[in-house]
Amino acid sequence: MQLALLAAPTPKAEAAAAALAARYPFVAPERAEVIVLLGGDGFVLQNLRGPFGATHRFYGMNRGTVGFLLNRYRLQGLEKRIANAKTAVLHPLLVEVDGVDGRRHSAFAINEVALLRRGSQAARLKISVDGVVRLPELVADGVLVATPAGSTAYNLSAHGPILPLGSPLLALTPICPFRPRRWRGALLPDSATIEVVVQDDAHRPVGVDADTQELGLARRLTIRLQQDRQFHLLFDNDHHLDERIIQEQFLA
Repeated sequence: MQLALLAAPTPKAEAAAAALAARYPFVAPERAEVIVLLGGDGFVLQNLRGPFGATHRFYGMNRGTVGFLLNRYRLQGLEKRIANAKTAVLHPLLVEVDGVDGRRHSAFAINEVALLRRGSQAARLKISVDGVVRLPELVADGVLVATPAGSTAYNLSAHGPILPLGSPLLALTPICPFRPRRWRGALLPDSATIEVVVQDDAHRPVGVDADTQELGLARRLTIRLQQDRQFHLLFDNDHHLDERIIQEQFLA
């Protein structure tokens, strides 16, 4: 099995890359079957969206902070670990944004798409699902749509539900809602198309973030899961992503 190696531009990741390169015969990413990533979750998401995301499998080792999408870093036994690893298949969200600048922006997100107020006043948002208006007005700091893989990230911090990996669901979660005060979000089928219209965008600007990508101020946007697009992450058997998602539900 031919392996490539990519490291985040941090001293911690670069030192680990040097140690691995001295031990294993890495090749260029174009020639590799698996790309080994050294960094944090943001570095993984960046590479999944990159030129090799749709064609390669990725095995990450944590040289960042949280490392939810990565395996533990160890110098020994890399080739055996990869050969025995389990694959997690992730489908991304596609967000298409009609910006206040009159342009249309689009991006993929593996974890979540978040709408956040960019001014001092709360956002006013109208939310439709599959063409049906479900919430005529949400007054909040924002709202997000999360995949199962992303449900333990920003979604969990916003008190959204944790979704088991592979479940055919998306989480629609408000961020600091004011009205309706008791609305806690919704679970939607992953076939749903979600539309959000920003009300009074001139006085209550709202920005859109797709994972770590900023897409500018929005007037309207649609979000849907790309079932025909998939990414492959490899995990050690004792450190698999679906097990960690379950474990998150039992942490105090």
